[in-house]
Amino acid sequence: MKYIETFREGERINEIFLCKYKQSALTKNGRPYENLILQDKTGTVDAKIWEPDSQGIDSFEILDYISIVGDVTSFQGALQVNVKRVRKVQSGEYDTRDYLPVSSRDIGEMYQELKGYIGSVANPYLKKLLQSFFIEDTAFAKRFCSHSAAKSVHHGFVGGLLEHTLAVTRLCAVFCEQYPILNKDLLLTAAMFHDIGKMEELSEFPANDYTDEGQLLGHIMIGTEWVGGAIRNIPDFPRRLGNELKHCILAHHGELEFGSPKKPALVEAVALHFADNIDAKMETLKEVLANVPEGNTEWLGYNRLLESNIRKTGR
Repeated sequence: MKYIETFREGERINEIFLCKYKQSALTKNGRPYENLILQDKTGTVDAKIWEPDSQGIDSFEILDYISIVGDVTSFQGALQVNVKRVRKVQSGEYDTRDYLPVSSRDIGEMYQELKGYIGSVANPYLKKLLQSFFIEDTAFAKRFCSHSAAKSVHHGFVGGLLEHTLAVTRLCAVFCEQYPILNKDLLLTAAMFHDIGKMEELSEFPANDYTDEGQLLGHIMIGTEWVGGAIRNIPDFPRRLGNELKHCILAHHGELEFGSPKKPALVEAVALHFADNIDAKMETLKEVLANVPEGNTEWLGYNRLLESNIRKTGR
């Protein structure tokens, strides 16, 4: 199988992909065409069906597996596929493991490292709280390790939530070394809990889309409720400490317009916000630049998350 990450401009492909997205549109001249996003385990690629009514274009829907014949081209610095033929394939013609994007890092090793941070927490109440989720609740731990951290912006792959959470926790540990003012136990605990609500906000693969709860509540509120409920099950958990932890989770997006119900009011909440923001933006750049052809240092256009026109660094 030829994976998306190996595509090169000018190639003709004849492979099976998961149709992640499909939308009908019109050209400036009023001609209908189809916008697609094709997916395999190495990533996604934009595709276009310029003649959707032509012979050889079978009917298919989002999340169908489809056999594509098409040409790899480049548009505004990114690769895309001009589709010539499409056939909806049947179960047995493909292996689903080839189509789920997976973290490039070993999930078991990342989970062991995260458990190491749990072991480093000295506060008995915070440690008990962490263990109740990540150690004692094996069903939770299994879901957490396989879930994504986003639909499409960053870490949108199997193991993405674990990879992002570990990266944020690492950054927070570094912040604690640089800034002794930080309560390390509180900050590391908040880092490990900050995005757990995404397990309810987003459905599992292959859909990996917003759920009803995700649309109505969002992962920040969901995660805070989960942590609050677990705190109530731990006898004598300090009320002030619980409120500080929940505040860090509620404020980790930093601004009201970015979805945080509260702006950071604690130094640990400020540190968590910046750690989360750093990892999200760096992973976004990593994923965007990974799809740019080798040697291309042309400007790639405006990126919504970064609010800037970006390009690869010259080597």
